[in-house]
Amino acid sequence: MRITFAAASAGRSLYGGVVRRMVSSFAALVLVAGCGGGGGSGTTLEPGPMVTGFTFTAESAVSEGGDVDVRYTCDGEDVSPALLWEGVPDGTSELAVAVDDPDAPGGTFTHWLAWGIDPGVTRLPEGVPADSMTPGLPILRQGRNDFGRMGYGGPCPPRGEEHRYIFRLFALDGAVDLEAGADRSAFDEAVGPHVLAEARLTARYTRP
Repeated sequence: MRITFAAASAGRSLYGGVVRRMVSSFAALVLVAGCGGGGGSGTTLEPGPMVTGFTFTAESAVSEGGDVDVRYTCDGEDVSPALLWEGVPDGTSELAVAVDDPDAPGGTFTHWLAWGIDPGVTRLPEGVPADSMTPGLPILRQGRNDFGRMGYGGPCPPRGEEHRYIFRLFALDGAVDLEAGADRSAFDEAVGPHVLAEARLTARYTRP
């Protein structure tokens, strides 16, 4: 009986050690993927035509070539920045937004997908929640980012690495038939054929 008990104890100890190592490894992988260190879904959307006058304005909370304020990142409040634009081209049926990190080692990492924005809208306020039906906000639908969550997920690169964050605004010549919660692949497939023009800005962030 003692021998059997000892063997069983050793087995449980060995099994427990294996499980602990597996859990630790899984947690490490989740942390790396969650910080944009891998697991990007990629994108098939080529740059759209750059139409004169269709651009983000200087009043946007992020600016071309500037640094993303920590408020809009995983190190801050992780809320979406205010975005303002002008010059929506004639023939636009709706607008869509995508925010990408092309420097993630696992492929382009998607931080935000939104569509169904009325072409008469010229701004998105700070802190758009995952619930697109919030009173006082432009009506829009949002997809699932590469963190696996609905709505916006801020920059969160591996510490010490500077990553670029590309804010893409698409003017679409037709309505997008896409349900809220769609992933990047579905977004690209639905949006791609309708891109009339694109405005973009690129900002940077390095975690302290």
